[in-house]
Amino acid sequence: MRKLPFLMLLFIAVSFSVSAQNKDAILGKWLNPSGEGQIEIYKKGDKFYGKLVWMKEPNINGKPKLDVKNPDENLQKRALLNLEILKDFVYDNNKWTGGTIYDPKSGKTYSCNMTLKSADVLNIRGYIGISLLGRSETFRRVK
Repeated sequence: MRKLPFLMLLFIAVSFSVSAQNKDAILGKWLNPSGEGQIEIYKKGDKFYGKLVWMKEPNINGKPKLDVKNPDENLQKRALLNLEILKDFVYDNNKWTGGTIYDPKSGKTYSCNMTLKSADVLNIRGYIGISLLGRSETFRRVK
């Protein structure tokens, strides 16, 4: 009879571990589809964020590329390298939702969802309004 509570506790511990593992499976560095940049996804509290940590061409004329397309003039002088472009994602049922993605090439911010297609393939979908009106891109894990 004593084995039953132990087995139940073991099952609960394993279930929690698997859930936490899936939640954090997105953490790490990801190469964008064009190969021009890498985003590092990390956690702050219970939310997930991503910053641009590597660029194929981080400089123009020896100076760092800036966020010149940003509609906020006060932000146009910040460097693109290490810029946080993914914000406020929460994990829910095998996807990361409720966040936003900033596109420095256009200066626009979009609603965004992310899903893992495999351990090394990440689908990022930016959209306006509803997810049907958007665009998906596939990122590959950096090893």
